[in-house]
Amino acid sequence: MKVRVSDPPPRVARPVMYHHWNSITFLHWRYPPAAVQRLLPPGLTAETFGGAAWVGLTPFLMERVRPPALPALPWLSRFGEINVRTYARDGHGRRGIWFLSLDAARLPAVAAARAGYRLPYFWSGIDVRVAGDRIGYRCRRRWPAGGARCDAEVKLGPPLAEADGDELAGFLTARYRLFTVIAGRLAAAEAEHPPWPLRHAEAIRLDQDLLQRAGLPAPAGEPLTHASPGVPVRIGMWHWVTGAPGLRA
Repeated sequence: MKVRVSDPPPRVARPVMYHHWNSITFLHWRYPPAAVQRLLPPGLTAETFGGAAWVGLTPFLMERVRPPALPALPWLSRFGEINVRTYARDGHGRRGIWFLSLDAARLPAVAAARAGYRLPYFWSGIDVRVAGDRIGYRCRRRWPAGGARCDAEVKLGPPLAEADGDELAGFLTARYRLFTVIAGRLAAAEAEHPPWPLRHAEAIRLDQDLLQRAGLPAPAGEPLTHASPGVPVRIGMWHWVTGAPGLRA
């Protein structure tokens, strides 16, 4: 199923990076909106579905990472990543992702994202293994504030059918904008990619403390799980969110 949402994918005319986000799993839990809102900066409001805020744990394999006009370098262009994210709207009602943490296995990529987009990246050892209908992920955080972990294995199920009309899957996965704070002001960047080809999935093993390290209570219950083989992505340059309140006195 290619998920449809009311917000169409953006067109990134001048990408600053090209990625492929492959072998990705979306694990999600419900949270009280207040628990998420306290982690958001001024100018963002926690977006809810079914009366709950949602927090996602998304491990995947970054491949073919490169800037425009340059080839993908073998070592630098392929590595594991795992994100803790939630969903928010800005003052204009625009939907996007707020990242609580991002772990990646290449230190240059971590340093570039921290400096360029002010995203909370961590350098980690990450292993992604695909074997038939199983995907395994292993993460051990190194720097800064090392020690956080995630060990997960998921079993892939059938594709989501168009007839399913799964609005929640669309709410959780069809996101084309990230929010960040740069120089004390709310900013955003768009990511252009095709709709996710989603599959049902099941988390058959999960041991993690990334959500707790991000300032959340430990998740309750089994995660709602989806997976996708992946999509190609065009990343746009960040820009200020107009009309957002300043974050500095």
